[in-house]
Amino acid sequence: MWLIARSALLGIASGGRSLAAPAAVAFGGGSRGLRVATAAAAAGEFVVDKLPGAPSRLAAAPLAGRLVFAGLAAGFLARREGRNPVPPALVAAAGAVGGSVAGARWRAYAQDRHWAALPAALAEDAVTWTLATTAARR
Repeated sequence: MWLIARSALLGIASGGRSLAAPAAVAFGGGSRGLRVATAAAAAGEFVVDKLPGAPSRLAAAPLAGRLVFAGLAAGFLARREGRNPVPPALVAAAGAVGGSVAGARWRAYAQDRHWAALPAALAEDAVTWTLATTAARR
């Protein structure tokens, strides 16, 4: 898969879960410490996202974090492949905006239909992690 397409997928994944892309890329070639740190942070986000008081992913601070994490993950992926990290980072950041909006719309759609929140969130997790791990593969 092309680096730019993989970067877009990483960005979309970060729109769903901000730490999905960094964790997936770290597991694809990061140090043991980086893998442990990103896995722990992603697990924490996995839990916090399900809490009723979790902030909107479209609020300024959470959205900015998603853009930064997406860009960092794609930049690291590009560096790992010996490529310029700037274009992939920018594409990933744009993908994070799209993924954030799509995730918020999915949650609103599920809520409007009175679906249980946890299964809807877990479905989103499955899509997010599938995108992230597919994009991060060597």
